[in-house]
Amino acid sequence: MDEEEKKLQENVDQIKVKFLRLVHRLGHSPEDLMVEQVLYRLSLAEGIRRGRQIGRAFGLENAKKKALQLEDEGKEPLDFSCNILLLGKTGVGKSATVNSIFGEQKVSTSAFDPATTSVREITGIVGGVKVRVIDTPGLRPSVMDQAANKRILESIKKHTKRCQPDIVLYVDRLDTQAWDFNDLPLLRSIAVSMGPSIWFNAIVGLTHAASAPPDGSSGNPLSYEVFVNQRSRVVQHAIRQAAGDMRLMNPVALVENHPLCRRNREGQPILPNGLSWRTQLLLLCYSSKILSEANRILKLQDPSPSKLFGFRTRSPPLPFLLSSLLQSKAHPKLATDQGIDNGDSDFDVDDLSEADKEEEEGEEDEYDRLPPFKPLRKAQIAKLTKEQRRAYYDEYDYRVKLLQKKQWKEELRRAQEMKKRQKEGQDFSSFDDMAGDYDQDGAPATIPVPLPDMVLPPTFDCDNPAYRYRFLEPTSQLLSRPVLDSHGWDHDCGYDGVSVEDNLAIAGKFPAGIAAQITKDKKEFNIHLDSSIAAKHGETGSTLAGFDIQSVGKQLAYVLRSETKLKNLRRNKTAAGVSVTFLGENVATGLKVEDELMVGKRLGLVASAGTVRAQGDAAYGANLEVRLRDKEFPIGQDLSTLGLSLMRWRVSVLIGRGTKMTTRVGLNNKRSGQITIRINSSEQLQIALMGILPVVASIYRGIFSEDSG
Repeated sequence: MDEEEKKLQENVDQIKVKFLRLVHRLGHSPEDLMVEQVLYRLSLAEGIRRGRQIGRAFGLENAKKKALQLEDEGKEPLDFSCNILLLGKTGVGKSATVNSIFGEQKVSTSAFDPATTSVREITGIVGGVKVRVIDTPGLRPSVMDQAANKRILESIKKHTKRCQPDIVLYVDRLDTQAWDFNDLPLLRSIAVSMGPSIWFNAIVGLTHAASAPPDGSSGNPLSYEVFVNQRSRVVQHAIRQAAGDMRLMNPVALVENHPLCRRNREGQPILPNGLSWRTQLLLLCYSSKILSEANRILKLQDPSPSKLFGFRTRSPPLPFLLSSLLQSKAHPKLATDQGIDNGDSDFDVDDLSEADKEEEEGEEDEYDRLPPFKPLRKAQIAKLTKEQRRAYYDEYDYRVKLLQKKQWKEELRRAQEMKKRQKEGQDFSSFDDMAGDYDQDGAPATIPVPLPDMVLPPTFDCDNPAYRYRFLEPTSQLLSRPVLDSHGWDHDCGYDGVSVEDNLAIAGKFPAGIAAQITKDKKEFNIHLDSSIAAKHGETGSTLAGFDIQSVGKQLAYVLRSETKLKNLRRNKTAAGVSVTFLGENVATGLKVEDELMVGKRLGLVASAGTVRAQGDAAYGANLEVRLRDKEFPIGQDLSTLGLSLMRWRVSVLIGRGTKMTTRVGLNNKRSGQITIRINSSEQLQIALMGILPVVASIYRGIFSEDSG
């Protein structure tokens, strides 16, 4: 053991002896649970500092003997003092708690008016220990009073610069019957004015601890332990939300300042559970300062001055960011490029098979060979039998599909001709002359011809085909619609938010798209923004740049992303992208590679892999997705998808042990709905794959049953 380690060991032993002397003066035993926890943390911190786990039971016994010897002799003074900052609402008993800590009347109290109007210090000796309490004016929880609270907190902050507190004691009442988070604005004001780190070394003191527990849901009074636990969890959770760190677990001390409180044989006030609350409160304060001194000596706290008491900033949710990065997103396209061959099109202009070409060259389209069909009116349909009505709708749907297929072939043929002329360097203006070749089939002309206004008849008869009305189609692609959630908090109206989508062309050549959704209910507020702009690289590729905003917990994540997609083969597309995410004080960078392969006209395989890094931590993931298009694609837009995702973060791919299956069935009044089956398994990868087999089998049966039909 070198000199540095010897000095470190001596300092830790002195802290242990000092703490055991404090325990002795408070009348507690070294075998108490709280005392053992503090001694264990001191030993653990020493082992972390020295780089190995140590076991020094003999050294601890020597510390106990030395502490007892020093207290019996009473010669060596105890070099220890404690500064306590009191914070809390007005009327909760802060000033009365000061008198109870010192055991005498130090400040005046009032049951009707605020007893403290300015920041003041009260100093005294408690069991041979110098204790300084900084009493502060009471704060108000109302949102309208936060301006006044801010002025009070600024004066408290100025005072704490002259007298740095060791412990923050946040005082509230145990017998408060409100179980909501009405105090959250007050707690957030404290975090904003004093800094979130003020909660990292804070103790919650609940006054009126001798109050009778209220009745529970069964009508019988709650037990004292359940009553205390419920109230403690509410205050602790509100502090975690205000501090923005869900890892915080502030200790709770019970306080009873009533002069008629029960007392034990030593004259100390006790609670209904028989514990002496005053010594418990002082032990909590002393323990917190002892651990802070150990962190300072062992140099375990964060070197950044903004991170007090050794707490780090909460790490960003890398799996969530990686999952968002691996999602396949389409590049925006100009209106003139919709359906034309490019690096991000849904189908190729070469998808028109040779058989279709021969059919078009040799004879007319299948739709043109159909016999005439006269649509029926509602009154005529009502007179049909069930079988006749079904046959009529089947024939109608069949003709609609053939018409859509004919129009798609014509559009595809025109795109082929345009691509061919572009390669030959011809002028596209002559291509407009071909519009007349398609007018005989009822397709709209390419060149719009203005028509004279018609004289509208005084009445409208829907059964008279001679009456035709025209309307002006808007050129704007802005789409705004409400977000409905019939099972949300605002279920009385079902209105949960608003969604806005728009597509535009910048400088006439760069397509851009924006989609924003804002949801707000009685509990949460969320915003989601996707915006992107793309630039084409010839006919086989495009590059995308985007800016996204996502709600991650109570914070907003700002994402800058870029992706380049290339069509290297006829049925293969490869993409690579990067992203930079700003989440609070954290910056996460991501990288992904994606490949899409079409097998035939219906089956598609999409594989992607990537990683996200932040604060020296990294998450790795891969996605495999199988897509099966409708056999009438692009006429039929049905799409069946089967996906598999693997992710590794901090530990191996398999985390924990357990299997969970969730089934959800929904049916509305229109006799339509959905069935969702979700299976999570971490036992073995084979078990997770077995859960996919029933889904694959049902899809297989559905496809081949349609083919056989």
